[in-house]
Formats: sequence, structure tokens, C-alpha cells
Amino acid sequence: MEDAMQKTLFSIMMLFLGFSAISATANLTEALQTAFAMKVTTIADMYQQDVNNQGQDYPVVLQQYGNQELQTAMRLEQDYFAREQTSCHIGYDVLWSSQDPDYGQEKKFSVTTQGLVQVSLAQGNDVYYELSCDDSTCQVADVILDEDGSSLREHLQNACR
Repeated sequence: MEDAMQKTLFSIMMLFLGFSAISATANLTEALQTAFAMKVTTIADMYQQDVNNQGQDYPVVLQQYGNQELQTAMRLEQDYFAREQTSCHIGYDVLWSSQDPDYGQEKKFSVTTQGLVQVSLAQGNDVYYELSCDDSTCQVADVILDEDGSSLREHLQNACR
């Protein structure tokens, strides 16, 4: 009798632990979905602002949405241009992966398995954003420029000294 009771108690404990694990997994999944939604919303808002203002914001929209490190790298570029009268930038609008952006083109937003926000542009290019988030807001930490993972922030930090 005692053996059967121990087995029943053990089964109930395992069942409870199983429900706890499912609940923890659900909470984690919900937290990830919330974080991903915040990231996508931030990037979608940034693009909408750029569309609304036809890329004429000052400072540029990417700098407005950037975190402190990205803003500092972008200021290096501005200081370099003021000093050298030549650009150390990569030579195109990174949001649109183009020198002559089509602000009306379709865009699709998604999150990669690495947690980057991917913007798929109708012209065929993809742009990837790394974001840093707290409980209520996200900021752009970096733009990944190509398949090799080249970083806009690192490019500016190296080329604009």
C-alpha cells in the first residue's frame, strides 16, 4: 500500500513539474514574442518616419533610433566629413540599401533566428538590424551590411578616425 502511495505521489509531483515546465516555457515564449514585436515595431516606425520625411531628417533617422554606441559612431562620420570634406561612409543609404532610395517600395519585417530584425525590400535586398531593448523601448545597436556580418558601427569606427 505504501509503495502504491509513493508511486501516486511521485506521479502527481511529476505531473505538477510538467505543468510548471510548460507554464515556464509558455512565459518564455510570450516574453520572446513581446521582445520580437518590440524590435519589429521599432524598425517599422523608423522606416515609416524615413518614408514620411523622404530621408530628409536631421539627424538622420537611423541616428535618431540608434543607441549611444551607434550614435557615437555616426558622429565620428559627421566629424570626419567636417574635417576632411570627404565621406568615410559606405556610400549608400543603409536603410534602403541604395544610393537612390525608392521610399514607396514594399517592405517585409521579420526576426531571424539570431534575433536580428530583417527588412526584406521589394528591390530584392535584405537589411538586418541588431537592437538593444529594455522593458519598454528598443534602439538600433547596429546595421549588418552583408552576408559576412559586416557591421556599420565597426565600419564607421574604423574608417572615420
